[in-house]
Amino acid sequence: MFDNDNPYAPNNASAMFAAEDERVGFIRRTYAHLFGAVMALIAFEVALFQLVPAATMQGMVATMTAGYGWLIVLGAFMVVGMIARSWANNSTSVAMQYLGLGLYIVAEGIILLPLLYIAMRFAGPDLPMKAAAITGLCFTGLTGFVMFTRVDLSGWGSFLWVAGLAMMGILLAGLLFGFDLGLYFSGAMIALACGYILYDTSNVLHHYRTTQHVAASLALFSSVATLFWYVLRIMMAFSGRD
Repeated sequence: MFDNDNPYAPNNASAMFAAEDERVGFIRRTYAHLFGAVMALIAFEVALFQLVPAATMQGMVATMTAGYGWLIVLGAFMVVGMIARSWANNSTSVAMQYLGLGLYIVAEGIILLPLLYIAMRFAGPDLPMKAAAITGLCFTGLTGFVMFTRVDLSGWGSFLWVAGLAMMGILLAGLLFGFDLGLYFSGAMIALACGYILYDTSNVLHHYRTTQHVAASLALFSSVATLFWYVLRIMMAFSGRD
């Protein structure tokens, strides 16, 4: 779910070197688009729960729990994610940027649907809301830290990318060989998602151009969605032990 392919501007064209009103406007637009993306995802999930039959939901869950089927779904999601990011980073077409963000929201909504169905049916209908609240608190704290300290964490990019590849390798091995990754893997993915939120927030302050608010919001949205996914998985695991 992560990507290190963010075409930042040269330093002399980045938000860091823009006029104060342009920089503040860019940051506001970025987080307004992030909020809009989250609201759009929620609305899309609500619509899916209303429109998708229970039998179809159960079929999606069966695919999710079958190694090769879920492997294909994850592969398709990664391809769609790369396309969406490419569109969102289009510097010549604003419509293409929004199309990329919209495509990613739809893809995220579809891949989240079976997990939400399992959580609401077997662990309680309020569990996703609790996971969303925890995700929101984590995101607010991490964002506040970067905004307050104004630290430049762009050097983390390569390390996060390698860590993401390692996590993906472990995930693929688990799917192919059928072993349970357990809570430690979910905890590691939460740490990785938090690292990406710090990294993405730092890049919003220092390295995106002031016209790249759509691409910046997509990067943050991807990290937040991943954080929510694994927070929910851990909460489901502990709920199942009650």
